[in-house]
Amino acid sequence: MKIEYYNLYTHFILITQNRIAAIPEKNRERIKKYITGIANNNNSKLYSIYANSEHVHFLASRNPKLSEEHL
Repeated sequence: MKIEYYNLYTHFILITQNRIAAIPEKNRERIKKYITGIANNNNSKLYSIYANSEHVHFLASRNPKLSEEHL
């Protein structure tokens, strides 16, 4: 039996152009759910997510077959 175990943690930071406060509070929960869905659909695990008015942070572990560009 072959057991594979990977720990490829990546801290993503998505920022708005010129760091303008363009993410209203009413949309932050929707952004969090959207990013969570993307991670789940790509066999990745999302550990933490935080949305601010000008940026979003999230920490995910990913399958080694995926690059950061595809997640």
